Amino acid sequence: MASCNGAWACVSLPVSKCLDEIMEAVGRSTPVVLKAPPGAGKTTLVPLEILKRQLAGQLNDASGEILLIQPRRLAARSAASRLSQLNSTRLGCEIGYHVRFDRRTSAQTMLTVMTTGMFLRQFSADPLLEQVGVIILDEFHERSLEMDLALGMLQRIRCELRPELRIVVMSATIAPEPILRFLGDAVGIESEGREYPVDVVYSAAIEAVPIDVRVLRVLPEALKSTEGHVLVFLPGVGEIKRLHRAISSGDFSSQLEICELYGDLSPDQQDSVIAESAHRKVILATNVAETSVTIPGVTSVIDSGIARVMRTSPSAGLPVLRIEPISQASADQRAGRAGRSSPGVCYRLWPAAAHRSRRVADSPEIERADFAGAALMLASWGETDVLSFPWMTPPTSEAVERANRLLILLGAINSSGKLTAMGNRMAALPVHPRISRFLAKAKECGCLADASMLAALLTERDPFASNVEQVDLFEKLRRLRNSFSGLGSSNLSRHTVESIKRV
Repeated sequence: MASCNGAWACVSLPVSKCLDEIMEAVGRSTPVVLKAPPGAGKTTLVPLEILKRQLAGQLNDASGEILLIQPRRLAARSAASRLSQLNSTRLGCEIGYHVRFDRRTSAQTMLTVMTTGMFLRQFSADPLLEQVGVIILDEFHERSLEMDLALGMLQRIRCELRPELRIVVMSATIAPEPILRFLGDAVGIESEGREYPVDVVYSAAIEAVPIDVRVLRVLPEALKSTEGHVLVFLPGVGEIKRLHRAISSGDFSSQLEICELYGDLSPDQQDSVIAESAHRKVILATNVAETSVTIPGVTSVIDSGIARVMRTSPSAGLPVLRIEPISQASADQRAGRAGRSSPGVCYRLWPAAAHRSRRVADSPEIERADFAGAALMLASWGETDVLSFPWMTPPTSEAVERANRLLILLGAINSSGKLTAMGNRMAALPVHPRISRFLAKAKECGCLADASMLAALLTERDPFASNVEQVDLFEKLRRLRNSFSGLGSSNLSRHTVESIKRV
């Protein structure tokens, strides 16, 4: 059993002043909406305090597993590691994590940190979450479609079947009032600001030069302004690679450890970037480092002000990433990374006047993303009337109609909205319905191995992207197949590829 007498008891963070109020509400099964800025300690202290009081019997007979839900794999793994360290227990025992392709839990695990995707899939095995006592939705301000689905399902379970289920919704920047209205009987609690102040320095003007050039101009000043690590936010892996090469060829690179941090890295590679180091680091990261991830020693942030945002491709009907300016709320999140361990500085590569014209917060993903995947998941839960589902922000009727037409065309649901046998197989795969139907058809054709590689090419970062050479999908498959020794070939022809793509 967890002792909960670890080093965290000595941690003094702003949110610690709110813990008694939070625990009082949790103890009487009242939902809590906690707003706490970056660095306040919500991800660290709230789960550990709930675990401590649950073990001590101080939450009115609360029992069951505690789930801390994070939007990204890196954040989930990082949070679990930090919680175990502070609790003086081994990761995977009392405190563990569950993310895609990676799980460290045991029969003794009482607090599990998991991604939103894994949490949604848990509903299939345990629709009423009977083994769960407390659920904490962290970083809710990101308003991913998956997080909205999770909150809606929890609200339905709590109101109709399990009133004792305890829910905590935590956010750094979102206004709590809409969440409070949605939950109805929730308590809103606001914590103080981050532990250390962060000075924000804006650029004098917007320059029509590449991002790597602009970062290189600011980097010397960022290195001089503080003595800690420098975290640079960039929109994608291509920009990270180019800037890495540019810094490596500079005069000051020999004194720096240049690190890359993005979602496609292996867990070991990500852990090495986050780990404490005696060398001064310049960390080139995508927005995976924007929330929940504490990189020890970061005191300066250089923010490009842009990110890749999920949209829907009209031609392919699949989600795509497009470069867009970030919101003011996201900029605040990024700046907060510099104030976790000491006073810091954030350099924004845009003028203050331009900052005021940016949207205040990111729009919910449900307003801009393809809805087919969510509709298929709801059908798998037995929800035939999507618009009657408890949404904090409902999808448009047009988005629902498009999704239903597609699912009927793919054979996933019937005209009444009920899941078919094919739909059941499709829902088991964590990919877009077009891709899951593609894989189902490929299995019938006897070419699943090649189709799986094609699915990866269609849904993940393209390893063959080039500004010089244009490579079609079949040629990419041939190259990818050749890169895997011993895999063998299923003799997938170009004609077969094209026919499966038309599914």
